[in-house]
Amino acid sequence: MSELLLLLVLLTIGPFLLAEGLLARYELMVYAVGWRAQVPLLPANVPYARGAGPDRPPDAYLVYLDGIGKRRFTDTRDGGQLVQAIIAGAPELRVLGQVQPYSPLADPLVGRPVWDWLRRHLGITLFLHNVMQIFVAADRRYRPLYNRAVGGQIAEQLRLAGYEPGSGIPVVLLGYSGGAQVALGAVEELYTQLRAPVWPITLGGFHNGANDLTHAAGLHRLTSSNDWIEQVSTWLFPERWRLLRRSPWNRALAAGKVSVHRLDPVTHIGPLSYISPTARFDDGRSYLDRTTDTVIAIIRQECRAARD
Repeated sequence: MSELLLLLVLLTIGPFLLAEGLLARYELMVYAVGWRAQVPLLPANVPYARGAGPDRPPDAYLVYLDGIGKRRFTDTRDGGQLVQAIIAGAPELRVLGQVQPYSPLADPLVGRPVWDWLRRHLGITLFLHNVMQIFVAADRRYRPLYNRAVGGQIAEQLRLAGYEPGSGIPVVLLGYSGGAQVALGAVEELYTQLRAPVWPITLGGFHNGANDLTHAAGLHRLTSSNDWIEQVSTWLFPERWRLLRRSPWNRALAAGKVSVHRLDPVTHIGPLSYISPTARFDDGRSYLDRTTDTVIAIIRQECRAARD
C-alpha cells in the first residue's frame, strides 16, 4: 500500500518538478541574454528600508532573505514577524525585506498572470518553483550567474535604501532556510560592488557550501539538532562533507569564520520553529523572541568589534 501511495505521489508531482526545473532555468537565461532587465524600483507602498531613518547612518544594514514561501515584496507571515521583531528590538538597524531571492529578474511571482492562475488552481507550483530555484542557485553551471543576478539586486536595493559604497557600514545577510543559499552566494558580488563588510547569518540554512566566502567578514550559523531540513543539506551536498577539506565551506570552517549558535529544541518549520510566536520557554520568552534576541546580539557584537 505504501509503495502504491509513493507511486501516486511521484506520478502527481513528477510533471510539476520537470516543468519547474525548466521554468527556473528559463528565468535565469532571460536575465543572462538581456531579454529582460531587473526593475529596481518598488511599488509606491513598499519602502526601500524600514527601521533607522535617514537622519543618521544606521549601525548596520540588514537584508532579510526569506524562505521558499517568498513570492511577493512583503515577507511570509512568519518571516514578517521576525523582521518586525528585529526592527522593534534594534532601531539602530536599517532593514530590507523586499529582495526577491528566488527571482534573478527581481520579479515577485504574485502579480504575474500565469502564476496568479496557478496559485488559485495549483498552489503547489509556487512552492516547487522556489524549491527549484534553490537548486538552480546551487548548480555549478548556473551558480555564478545566479549569484551575480541576485547579488546585484541586493546591491541596488541597498543603494536605494541609502547605502554609500565604501562607507564601511556592515551589511548583514540574514538567510532563512533556502535564503541561506542566496545569502552566501551574494557575498562576493556585494563586496565587489559596495566594498562593504558582509556578515551572513544563516537561520536553519539550507545551502550547498560551494560559494566563496573569502570576503565574508564572518558567518554565524543558527541551527538546532531538531532541524532535519538543514541537516539534509549537510549530507546532500558534497561541499558540506568534512571529507572535502578544500571546499569553500570547509575552508571557512578551518579559518574560524563560522560561529555556531545552538537554538535547541526548535524545529525548522511548524509550531515549534525558530520563529514561532506561540511556543515558549520556561522563562516566558517565545521561540521567536529568542531567535530575535540572538540575531540582534550577534549584530551588535559585530558592530562593536568593527568600531573598536
